[in-house]
Amino acid sequence: MTRILVAEDEAAIRRVVRDALEKAGHEVETAIDGEEAGELFDAGTFDLLVTDLNMPKVSGLELVRRVRQKSAIPILVLTVRQEEREKVRLLDAGADDYVTKPFGVAELVARARALLRRRHGEAVQLARFGEIEVDRETRTVRRAGRPIHLTPTEFSLLLTLLSKPGAVWTHRQLLAAVWGSTAGVSNDTLRVHMGTLRRKLEPDPDRPRYIRTEPWVGYRFSPEG
Repeated sequence: MTRILVAEDEAAIRRVVRDALEKAGHEVETAIDGEEAGELFDAGTFDLLVTDLNMPKVSGLELVRRVRQKSAIPILVLTVRQEEREKVRLLDAGADDYVTKPFGVAELVARARALLRRRHGEAVQLARFGEIEVDRETRTVRRAGRPIHLTPTEFSLLLTLLSKPGAVWTHRQLLAAVWGSTAGVSNDTLRVHMGTLRRKLEPDPDRPRYIRTEPWVGYRFSPEG
């Protein structure tokens, strides 16, 4: 059974998150703030951390930083809509994904399940979504069996997104992963390459199903469309 640590200072939300994850078959331990969560994390073994952003004593951002220094455990953050800059800081600090309050229980459980699946899943050479098939070894892409030409940059972008299906990538993270640095390249450069990638892969590039934009934050690859 997977073990999940939940850090949330609001009792009602903490109870809803705990109950939803336990109903989904997970073992859940809760903390009322970031300080207690850090102590529980150090004392136990967990498969996933779910943390609120704004907490007393130790904030969610600081908790993410501390945990990421010690572990590659997936981290899901609970935020509110007004915290766009904080979302970027959290993801850059090492969080894997976020859920915006108020959130639905089904969305929360689905995000947690996706992170856990990626943690325990095995890397495969072939990735498929919709009519698209990506072969990492031969660096080829096909749609309904027909080859699609991607530039080296476009292919690197695609592989980066595929490496964390369902998770959010910030602009800074994508620039660093694909270009090797954020110096000399801008978000506009990233936007242009993402646009050409969508035109080649999406059934309707104007309404992307797979490569989703997270406003003011970055992009998310959704393999189920």
